[in-house]
Amino acid sequence: MMKTLLLFFVLAGCFSGYGQIVSDSFMVDGNYRTFHFIPEGKPSYSDLVFVLHGSGSSGKAMMERTVKMREIARAENALLVYPDGYKNYWNECRKRATSLANTENINEEDFFKGMIGYFEKHYQINPQNVFVVGSSGGGHMAYKLGITLPHMFRAIAALIANLPDDSNMDCPSAAVPISVMIANGTEDKTNPYNGGEMGALGNGITLGSVRSTDQTLAFWATLAGYTGKPRKKLLPDLDPADGKRVERYTYRKKNKPEIVLFKVIGGQHNYPNDIDIFMEAWQFFKRQK
Repeated sequence: MMKTLLLFFVLAGCFSGYGQIVSDSFMVDGNYRTFHFIPEGKPSYSDLVFVLHGSGSSGKAMMERTVKMREIARAENALLVYPDGYKNYWNECRKRATSLANTENINEEDFFKGMIGYFEKHYQINPQNVFVVGSSGGGHMAYKLGITLPHMFRAIAALIANLPDDSNMDCPSAAVPISVMIANGTEDKTNPYNGGEMGALGNGITLGSVRSTDQTLAFWATLAGYTGKPRKKLLPDLDPADGKRVERYTYRKKNKPEIVLFKVIGGQHNYPNDIDIFMEAWQFFKRQK
């Protein structure tokens, strides 16, 4: 049954190091859901990019992590939007997650549908160029959108996140291929690279178990119709002191979605220093248009 979205405008501009931040919200199934963006005064935008925070964080906190991405988006006429999860968490595909977003079965699909409609109406975004990049729990939310709403997103990028394993997956199997970028660290204890039980968040919330990164990559590659091994490239070691190296694995063929993995050897539950992973996500999105 279609659910009604009641728009509730609460424009809250504030000046900061980023410029004027606009915060707005609308009601989804009895809950006001909020999001933040910097409109730059432009009448229309060629791209809409959702940037999703990790478990326990917030949309505004993600602005701090995407400075370069915001600068290039401004120059290339893209609008970045930073939504807030329900009470700082997302209801993704992790069946065993104990956050309130999951246990209350918060309607994320209508939230994102509503935001896309909002920005199409008020900022004339191109609905054919909608993207999402998420980190940790936000990466899991990006996976969910790729699985449940693939027709509404041109591509997704999931950082430090593996798909839930079969015992922890509560989203219906994806039937539509989509371009996907993944970036995971081999020494990650929270999101184990080789799969298994996720590390505790330290606040009593558990998240269940995940597939390995290789299995996650294979899920999306198989869906896109690829067979065999991806093309491998060792990226330059721009920060030898951090003890990490980055390998990129790519499935790319004309008329097929692109599937990419950044394997951060020695990486933990954080971002590599050798690359700006959000800029890599932006370049990945551009290639899909």
